[in-house]
Amino acid sequence: NKYAFDEDSGIFVLKGVLAEGFSFPYDFGFIPNTKGGDGDPLDVLVLMDEAAFAGCLVPSRLVGVIEAEQTELDGKTERNDRLIAVAAVSKTHEHIKSLNDLNETLVDEIEHFFISYNEAKGKKFKPSGRFGAIKAKNIVEEGIKNHGK
Repeated sequence: NKYAFDEDSGIFVLKGVLAEGFSFPYDFGFIPNTKGGDGDPLDVLVLMDEAAFAGCLVPSRLVGVIEAEQTELDGKTERNDRLIAVAAVSKTHEHIKSLNDLNETLVDEIEHFFISYNEAKGKKFKPSGRFGAIKAKNIVEEGIKNHGK
């Protein structure tokens, strides 16, 4: 399932069901009080030992970002980066401080998931680069500034 947080009601709403055979790699959520290029809170994929539940705040450490553009069904293209973080209490991933610490195949698979996931919905997801924690933190700081605009 894919959920979206409704700020007006303060609850999560079921936004969609993933296609058969699809599941998010690790936990996929958002960073509260931010706004990305697509007008939504910034997306973040959190590497953790076990899955959390929708609405659970997971203290995390940013390790990088996959910058990307996403083209919607109406042809509109906008920035829709995928921040990558590690849960602060993760034992399995505690050594990861940067995307460079991850197996490159894993990062390729994460990118491929988002490409395939969007293709299944008739959209296009085009990664444009992979960057480390400093770039990810800069994106979050910009997202905090854009929140409420």
